[in-house]
Amino acid sequence: MKTALIALPLLLASVPALAQDDTATEAAESKFTIETPIEKLMADEKAREVVLETLPDLDKSPYYGQIKGMSLKAVQPYSQGMITDEMLEKISAGLAELD
Repeated sequence: MKTALIALPLLLASVPALAQDDTATEAAESKFTIETPIEKLMADEKAREVVLETLPDLDKSPYYGQIKGMSLKAVQPYSQGMITDEMLEKISAGLAELD
C-alpha cells in the first residue's frame, strides 16, 4: 500500500504530459492523407479541391455512397485501374501542402 501511495504523486505529475502527448497525436492525425476517409476529405474545402483536381466528380460517382467511408488508397484496388499510383501520389503531395 505504501508503494502505491508513493507512486501516486509521480503518476499525477505525469498526467499533464500525457495530455500534451494526446494533443500532439490529434494534431498529427488531423493531417489529410490518402488514408483519410473520402467523406472527410470531401468535407474540407481545400482537401476537396485537391482530390477533385485529380479525380473530378468523385463525389458524384454512383458508387460514392459505398466508398465514402473508405480511403482513396483502399478504393484503388477496386477502381479497375481508374485510380493509379501516380494519381494517388499527386493527391498525396497536394494534401501534404495543406498543412
